[in-house]
Formats: sequence, C-alpha cells, structure tokens
Amino acid sequence: MHCNRSFLVLFAILPFASVGCRSSSSEEVVVYTALDEGFSKPIFADFEADSGVTVVPKFDTEATKTVGLTEAILAERERPRCDVFWNNEILNTLRLERAGLLEVYRSPAAEPYPEWAKSAEGTWYGFAARARILIVNTQLVGEGERPNSIRDLAAEKWRGQAGIAKPLFGTTATHAACLFAALGDEEAQRLFRAMKENDIRVEAGNKQVAVSVAAGRLAFGLTDTDDALGQIAEGHPVVIVYPDQGDDEMGTLFIPNTLAIIKGGPHSEAARKLVDYLLSPKVEKRLAAGASGQIPLNPNVDVETRVKTPRDVKGMEVDWRQAADEWADATRFIRDEFATAN
Repeated sequence: MHCNRSFLVLFAILPFASVGCRSSSSEEVVVYTALDEGFSKPIFADFEADSGVTVVPKFDTEATKTVGLTEAILAERERPRCDVFWNNEILNTLRLERAGLLEVYRSPAAEPYPEWAKSAEGTWYGFAARARILIVNTQLVGEGERPNSIRDLAAEKWRGQAGIAKPLFGTTATHAACLFAALGDEEAQRLFRAMKENDIRVEAGNKQVAVSVAAGRLAFGLTDTDDALGQIAEGHPVVIVYPDQGDDEMGTLFIPNTLAIIKGGPHSEAARKLVDYLLSPKVEKRLAAGASGQIPLNPNVDVETRVKTPRDVKGMEVDWRQAADEWADATRFIRDEFATAN
C-alpha cells in the first residue's frame, strides 16, 4: 500500500475532557483511542484481566475523530499524559512521528507483519485495516445502475443524492490526502470542487453517511466498511461497492489502524505491554469477527473476513509518508472549499 502528501489542521479543535492527574504507577496505562468505544473497550477489559494493568482510555468525538486526539498530544508535548495512541488511521500518526513525539519500541509481536505496516524506525505499527467503500441503497438504485467509482460522487446523474463525511477529519481526511498524492494537486482539487458543485451532502462523520443512505435520504455515499457493516447488520437495504476496480482505475483504499507509544509518557512499561497485546493474533481475530469486521494484516492470522481484502480486490497504492507530506496543502484547500458546506 502507498499515497502522496500531508494535511495540516488550521482551525480550532473542540476541547477534550482531561484525563486528569494520575500517578506514574506501572499498573496503569493511558490510551488515546480513535477506534469506536464499543469496539475498543471490550479489548481493554480483556487486557486488564490478562495483565493486571488498568487501562485509562480517552476517546475521540465523532466530529473531530483522530485530528482532535492528535492535536491534544501535540498540545501536551511538554508534559505528556498519553502513553499509547491507538489511531484508526495512519496519517496523523505520521504527523506525530515527524514532530518527534513517538517512542522507539520494537515489539516482538510485530515481527510477522508486512514491512509496509510498520515503521522501519520502530515508532509505529499498523494492524486491523478497513476499506473505504461506497454504500448504496438498493431500493433507490438498481443493481445495474450502481456507482462504481469515487468519481461518481461528482457525476451529474447523482446530483444531490450522494454524501461524504466532512473531509477534514478521520479516514475521510486521510482519503482526501491520498487522492491529492495519487492524482496530483490540480486533479484532486478539480474532483473535490466537482463534488461540491454536484450538491454533495456533507455529513458529520462516516457513520452518519451510512445511516443517511440506509434511511433513503441519500442514494449512496463514501464511508468505511465498519460503518456499512453496521447498517447491513441492522437489516437495512444497503450493499457495499468496492470502488475503482477497472484496469485504468486507482483501486480501493485500505487504511490500517496504527499504534504508537508517546515519548515521555508516564507509564512506558505498561505501554509496551499494551502494544504487544494489541498486535497479537487474538486481537486481530477479535476485530475481524466483531461488528467492525476489520481486516487482519498479520499473515499468520487465518480468519474468515466479512469484507473483501486486498487479496480479493484491487487496492489503491499509497505512499503513506508522501501522503503525510500533502496534509497541510490538502487540508487548507478542503477547509476553504467546504467551510460552509451543509
């Protein structure tokens, strides 16, 4: 997997509730996590039972997603409160790496993972991926009429009938940065302007996109596989389309979760234990089998997935570090274009 430049956030982030002042006891670990609380909290509970270490989590908001947690870590750099950052994407982890805020830890649990899924310097690890897909309402769109490319978000045929999450946060921001990298600035800008001119609906988050499609308020939208699976599990008339599978198309973007230990965090020993645990086959199996249907990256994890993987469909080639380089310019453009979007 590979993508090309980086987004810098240039507007105010909503304040987070403080984790609070705690002792430096090695029997607890503070985790800032962007994975939904319903998916991550049971895993933390199992880790606590296995290790005796208490997990003190700080979750993101649906509105700001990983950007808010990243900004909190940056703001706390002189006195870190976070031990482990569990990001549900990768580019903001790379932002923290470039700011010099990530501790080097070579986890033995990461040994089987592919090279693209871990930092050569030992500062971060990727695991449990999701795909960026189109969710389509089958009652509004017949099988032979379904969109099959992210470019359909800007197609006149779908004017006012398609949606995306606000492309300044979470995996939608990551996807936008990857498009700037893959297509070049000018073509990516044309695509996002065309989406806006096509009266695209901008929702607060990926889940809201999936819900709007499931409810029939939109014909289709761009979201993550876990959000689409949630609507399918509830029995709504929706299907997943893996976009851009043609020979001359870019393929479907797969985005891993990432783990990193924050330099100078108060509980370094417990942080290493948690990272080892989260990279274990047991956790990837659990995330694959659970409601989020995430895709294991450890080749030793043999489990049936509920979504297609890069082995099944054409994946988008992404250079993550180049995508991180695009963050500032891409975010500036997106912010200006979508500042007053619905």
